[in-house]
Amino acid sequence: MTEHMTDRNRWIALYVLCAGMLMIVLDITVVNVALPSIQNDLGFSGSSLAWVVNAYLIAFGGLLLLAGRFGDILGRKSVFMAGLGVFTVASFLCGVSQSQGLLVAARFIQGVGGAMTSAVILGMIVTMFPEPRERAKAIGVYGFVASAGGTIGLLVGGVLTQSINWHWIFFVNVPIAIVTAVLAVRLIERDKGIGFGGGADIPGAVLITSSLMLGVYTIVKPAAEDGWGSGQALGLGAASVALLVAFVVREARAGNPLIPLRIFRSRNMSGANLVQALTVAGMFAMFFMGSLYLQRVLGYDALQIGLAFLPATLIMGVLSFRFAEPLIMRFGARRTLIPGLALIAVGLALFTQAPVDGSYVRHVLPVMIVLGFGIGVCFPALMTLAMSGATQEDAGLASGLVNTTAQVGGALGLAVLATLSATRSDSLINGGASTASALTSGYHLAFLIAAGLVVAAIAVAVTILQPEKRAVEQVAAEAEPAGREPAAKPHEREPVPG
Repeated sequence: MTEHMTDRNRWIALYVLCAGMLMIVLDITVVNVALPSIQNDLGFSGSSLAWVVNAYLIAFGGLLLLAGRFGDILGRKSVFMAGLGVFTVASFLCGVSQSQGLLVAARFIQGVGGAMTSAVILGMIVTMFPEPRERAKAIGVYGFVASAGGTIGLLVGGVLTQSINWHWIFFVNVPIAIVTAVLAVRLIERDKGIGFGGGADIPGAVLITSSLMLGVYTIVKPAAEDGWGSGQALGLGAASVALLVAFVVREARAGNPLIPLRIFRSRNMSGANLVQALTVAGMFAMFFMGSLYLQRVLGYDALQIGLAFLPATLIMGVLSFRFAEPLIMRFGARRTLIPGLALIAVGLALFTQAPVDGSYVRHVLPVMIVLGFGIGVCFPALMTLAMSGATQEDAGLASGLVNTTAQVGGALGLAVLATLSATRSDSLINGGASTASALTSGYHLAFLIAAGLVVAAIAVAVTILQPEKRAVEQVAAEAEPAGREPAAKPHEREPVPG
């Protein structure tokens, strides 16, 4: 893909891909701000309103891995463009919705398009930027978009909902998607997929998609509403795990597996995804609980909440665009990642000190600054490590896997921590504590557990992850006997310190 692209066009193409990713990430959080307006306008009940979010998450989380693999098989540009088209049409349908049924159905379709679009982007970036220094810089840009898009969504959602109406949080996607599609057609060269070879692994596709969709549904519905100990949550969770086990058995025996299990032999691939799942689980809870603390305890409105998170977003942007690449090239991705994780853990621990009558400058702004530095350093390094363990032909699968662990880890962490926080708050209220005090105590518990999850991520990073140069050499050694082209030959890469 990179042979015929000029250097200028490659960087413009990167920004086009990131614009598509930003649109997808924004859509996950921008809707949360508009939920009260949507409820009032379309008459949703409290329980049915959750499906405006859940319908999207089930399709998005359930299809990411499958979409990433289809990018490898059919060509990543083809899957990206198709997903962009589906997402655009679904966004328009969401915007014109005047009934509950149409909005929920359109949100599900939007999740399908979002999965197709975002699952292949990281794989396309890795292919376009084979040279290590450029790749580190490009992944820094992608890391900012992927990690900061959620906080930008809070701000955009607040502005659009308060200044116009909730329909425009969906309509705004349409022109952005059209411009992105036009530029992508012109700037991104079409890649040839590896093909289905011995035929499509239809049983494998059905098993993995069913497992992930059922798992995400279990997290966002019965587990979040009734608790993890409820009969429905346990039953559906067990069914999801059983489908996943059946999928692994199928892939181990299939002549042409949909997802080759060899990809998990890479320590960096498996370790980086585990680190990401733990870290994102803590971060999702922080953004969600932090928003509730600002709203329900300090009395902030939607726009003020978005502005409150803005310092973290700005710091992430500066680090990702300007400093991620030199840090990774100077110290190596592994040595850059661990201090970033430590800063995230410190930021979460600081949030446990925010009181009922807290002030933004004293109790919230320091948290945002520390988290901004931590996330800005951490995620570009994490993406680099995750993709260092993938061959060229598995780049789409690796990209989809990175996105899948982020979404499933985030949803799982949010469901667990939200439940524990609510249980703590309810217990204190029943014991006679004030509502504000009880809520704050519940949020503190969630922040503390989130910090513990990130500490566990640090332990995984220290014990499992390898310097990326060693991971690339391992991939090359394993790929050559099987006749596969490695992601990048060791002599083509600059030495990177471990």
